Amino acid sequence: MNFKNHDIISIYDFSKEDILYILKTAKKMEKRSNPSLLKNNIMATLFFEPSTRTRLSFIAAMEQLGGKVTGFANSKITSIKKGETLWDTAKMVEQYADLIVIRHHLEGSARLAAEASSKPVINGGDGSNQHPTQTLLDLYTIQKSKDTLNNLHVGILGDLKYGRTVHSLAIALSHFNPIFYFISPDALKMPRNYITELREKGIRIYETPNLLSVSKKLDILYVTRIQQERFPDPLEYEKYKGVYRLDSSLTKYVKKDLKIMHPLPRIDEIDKSLDNTPHALYFEQAANGIPVRKALISLVLGKIR
Repeated sequence: MNFKNHDIISIYDFSKEDILYILKTAKKMEKRSNPSLLKNNIMATLFFEPSTRTRLSFIAAMEQLGGKVTGFANSKITSIKKGETLWDTAKMVEQYADLIVIRHHLEGSARLAAEASSKPVINGGDGSNQHPTQTLLDLYTIQKSKDTLNNLHVGILGDLKYGRTVHSLAIALSHFNPIFYFISPDALKMPRNYITELREKGIRIYETPNLLSVSKKLDILYVTRIQQERFPDPLEYEKYKGVYRLDSSLTKYVKKDLKIMHPLPRIDEIDKSLDNTPHALYFEQAANGIPVRKALISLVLGKIR
């Protein structure tokens, strides 16, 4: 793929070869400083939803490469409050920036912004749909820690219904012949369309509400919080919050080289007692957002190939 001016909206837009090329580029970015690569380029960050890691790592990536950042982290101070449409916002912002990064609560919002804008758009998360840059940094983290993406036993635990990170991750990992263990309450299972798609690709899938029934098989355990903001009924959230609470006692029931990941923020699903164990990978995972997003920004702006 020629990444120049290419929107990054969904992990479905990338082949296995595209993914591996992005990860290879991220590795180069991590090893080599390029403080003037994006000089005179401007990135606009349009964050209609709260964000810490995604927004700050995009900003850090752009600034470390010499670029500038504009935008907002609170849509309440923008003309959206006056009734401006997302389409018009994207058409306006393209006049001020070379690249747009958007996070929005509505599924399909990033695609709409990309249709409106002549400048490349990167999806920083659209509702419970997709979060492709998180997926790419997750893959980068797995590859670094395991020296491979192939044939891994991957457990994904928590809110698999509303968790957009796990939807993108499952599709991306399907290129690499994983065995999946989807661990969740029945009401928060991975949506059936993803299960069907994965099985049509020949991916082996096991579904269970019980982590300990599969924990000794896992190479990677990817934990997600219960997505309070996605629940249509607050009472439903209250029913499931805290359903999984991992602490250092888990280490007795896993392989020595198990790595535990989490897109963060965590609430109460991972206790701090796990932080200093060799299994914890989630803070390194967050740090990997910078080289991966450096690679993506540079590729879509056509500064590297």
